[in-house]
Amino acid sequence: MFLVDTNIFLEVLLGQERAEEAETFLLEIPGEFLYISDFSLYSIGIILSKVKRADVYPAFVEDIILRAGMRLSRLTIFDFRELVEVIERFNLDFDDAYQYTLAKKHNLRIVSFDSDFEKTDLGKISPKEALEALVLFKGWSGR
Repeated sequence: MFLVDTNIFLEVLLGQERAEEAETFLLEIPGEFLYISDFSLYSIGIILSKVKRADVYPAFVEDIILRAGMRLSRLTIFDFRELVEVIERFNLDFDDAYQYTLAKKHNLRIVSFDSDFEKTDLGKISPKEALEALVLFKGWSGR
């Protein structure tokens, strides 16, 4: 199971350098293997609004989250003490610490392009590596 970091979605939505790799990952892996944090969901909306692309947000939510069956996960107020400890322990910013804490809590692999996760005990994997891992370990052959 994978926690998909905000930058993976933004890569596709904003047509950035690694959009193709991110899009292949999102299209090829069944939604039941993927989690998105509530923090990512809101951050994507904020960023799309800032770059004057808020109009694509409803379709993103419907296509990527609802139709694909991706799971939405969140921290509770009881998890925030640990989140602050993660910020201090690994010198992460708030959003990375949120993702890390959520992944740790639910035993998820973080899929991200953000190298800051490499400072942690969980690390991160790229979308390409996640696809390769799923094929290798699950014997999965695509949708």
